[in-house]
Amino acid sequence: MKKQNLTKGTKYFLDFMFYCGILVTASLPLSVKWIGQYVEEIGAHYGELVIIYFVLGIAALVIIRELRRIFTTVLREDCFVTDNVGSLHKMAKWSFFIVLLSVVRSIVYLTIAMLVVILVFTIAGLFSEVLASVFEEAVRYKEENDLTI
Repeated sequence: MKKQNLTKGTKYFLDFMFYCGILVTASLPLSVKWIGQYVEEIGAHYGELVIIYFVLGIAALVIIRELRRIFTTVLREDCFVTDNVGSLHKMAKWSFFIVLLSVVRSIVYLTIAMLVVILVFTIAGLFSEVLASVFEEAVRYKEENDLTI
């Protein structure tokens, strides 16, 4: 029961993050302009930063969407399915895309936080690929087992 509550809680948190992410991404032109009034470097690169952060926001939303799909199968107690393998591969590709775009963004405006983002999403991409391989093998075992019965 506790495990199910944790899974549901995580799913609700992902839902919250997804919808908040839509709001934050949509409000970027206003928020970057507002922050640019106080941070000179951001104000100087307003256009570039809005575009880069918008694309980064969309990529993050895609990753969260895939996580929500995975958690839906976990709640159904049927997580070893090929759709989850595909979701994990997509998450890895989008994570690496975020790394690439973050490197480009660092050329425009370098911060320690962006270096942390690059490290975190590199690890997330690698982890997603490894987990996709594990899930792929588990799906194969499950399908073999289902055929045996």
